[in-house]
Amino acid sequence: MSLSPETKKRYRTIGHGLKPVVTVAGKGLSEGVIAELGRALDDHELIKVKLAMEDREERKQAIADLCSQTGAELVQTIGKIVLIFREARKPKLATSNIR
Repeated sequence: MSLSPETKKRYRTIGHGLKPVVTVAGKGLSEGVIAELGRALDDHELIKVKLAMEDREERKQAIADLCSQTGAELVQTIGKIVLIFREARKPKLATSNIR
């Protein structure tokens, strides 16, 4: 599923006020981090992730791995902060950031 430019713009607006939910540190994407990302995406659908890595290429690879392993789509990257989206199978109106 590819997001339209209008949808991405709307999600970037929503994401501006969000705080990072998960931090990926030097050890990268462990099973625990992937599980937490999956849970956060199921609950919120649109989340910010902080990548605490200095190397730009390492961050790019981590973003690609993060999106492929969680089934999420990249909305925006600013420095070390990534905004990703994955539509929930059963959206939770109380916790979703987009509904």
